[in-house]
Amino acid sequence: MAKRGKKYEQSAALRDAAGMYRLDEALELALKGKYAKFDESVDIAVRLGVDPRHADQMVRSSMVLPNGTGKTERILVFAKGEKVQEALDAGADYAGGDDYVEKIQGGWLEFDKTIATPDMMGTVGKIGRVLGPRNLMPNAKLGTVTFEVGRVVKEMKAGKIDFRVDKAGVLHAMVGKASFGVEKLRENILALIDKIIQLKPSSSKGIYMKGISVSTTMGPGFRLDPMNIRNTAKQD
Repeated sequence: MAKRGKKYEQSAALRDAAGMYRLDEALELALKGKYAKFDESVDIAVRLGVDPRHADQMVRSSMVLPNGTGKTERILVFAKGEKVQEALDAGADYAGGDDYVEKIQGGWLEFDKTIATPDMMGTVGKIGRVLGPRNLMPNAKLGTVTFEVGRVVKEMKAGKIDFRVDKAGVLHAMVGKASFGVEKLRENILALIDKIIQLKPSSSKGIYMKGISVSTTMGPGFRLDPMNIRNTAKQD
């Protein structure tokens, strides 16, 4: 097993590896152990009792976090006509059609999220092999294939996140920055947990939320008590 750095070990010493924490306590410890010089992201991992190999047990969605993510997303909108200006007016960093497809074919990838109007998907399909593996392809299920480009751009700029369960049944999501502090991170996490609970597949049997952990970019994970956080989400 790879040897961890001294600072990581000092941060990991704050936790009881065999124990579980209440949300506020876990966040306080995670932030206390933060040691990177940059503003680390705070991430959550939720292990679900689903089998994503079955389409009816796939948990996937998007939402706008109450306090945003703290990350500045560079947004590219594939559109034409008046929709180009609508996207730019809403805050998109780039908007256009064939010109951006050609730039991407040439190796340009200076963006973090994409949106496309339905009439542009035929054109965008030309670069599917470039965008797809990078999770940059517009997706109707996530609301990024739409004529309402202005609304979606504003949502993304406000802190919209996309999430999906992976092959192992684990859902990963960024819930903010360390600089947010405990209260804002708590609000974001509880909103996400509430959304995940709402998305529980009817075909999922047994325990749905099997495990939850929260961590900073460079720090160790702190395990949360799934029952406690479910009850907290319902109360809030």
